[in-house]
Amino acid sequence: MAALPRPYALTIAGFDPSAGAGVLADVKTLEASGVYGLAACTALTVQNDVTFERVSWVGIPEIQDQIRLLLARFDIGFIKIGLIESLPLLLELISWLKAQKPAVQIVWDPVLKATAGYEFHARPEAGLLQAICRELALITPNQPEALRLIAVPTPEAAAEALAAWCPVLLKGGHATGDFATDVLLLPEERHTLATPRLPHGEKHGSGCVLSAAVLARLALGDDLLAACRSGKVYTAAFLGSNDTLLGYHYENNHHENQ
Repeated sequence: MAALPRPYALTIAGFDPSAGAGVLADVKTLEASGVYGLAACTALTVQNDVTFERVSWVGIPEIQDQIRLLLARFDIGFIKIGLIESLPLLLELISWLKAQKPAVQIVWDPVLKATAGYEFHARPEAGLLQAICRELALITPNQPEALRLIAVPTPEAAAEALAAWCPVLLKGGHATGDFATDVLLLPEERHTLATPRLPHGEKHGSGCVLSAAVLARLALGDDLLAACRSGKVYTAAFLGSNDTLLGYHYENNHHENQ
């Protein structure tokens, strides 16, 4: 029997030559999750899984041109945005996307600093951050990113502040303890998502993978809580796939008939 058509999802992010993060990791995650992954490149990085040397940015007009032809050809209802040159340009891009397709659901994975230490963005002005978040279906900061976005004493307090504007998935990989616990904050709801912390679970691009896995499940029809739960399971398998810094992607699709 022929396979059923896959939904489309678009990632807008940087090109990491190691394929551990950015659009390459996102598309691998989408494909392994049963979604056809499309990609628009925002930056060309010179890096591997442990060293980051420099970045060359793709201009907003070129990013828009990449996306424009994809939107004209494919029914794209779900988009993830990762690395981008500046947060004012992020707001410009989001506004343009919503003008092209008002109902599109956007997930922002706020890549503010490379794993190897390179810093991309300083703390945004509160009004700009609020304007961005109000257009999002979900924001997925890790604990350091949450604190970088909002100057408060704890990552949990930062996530609570962000949740006034949009749903938040606060990733718990930077915490300590036997479990890696993420917290999903929805309007008047709080959910904890925990998996055992693995002895060799550190992986380059794990944040990209988690947000892309959530995006895939949204494209497949899950609600936000179910998508985040499934994304957490997918990411745990990715983290445990081997003992190196580059994880493996395995088929995780139960919605196709082969």
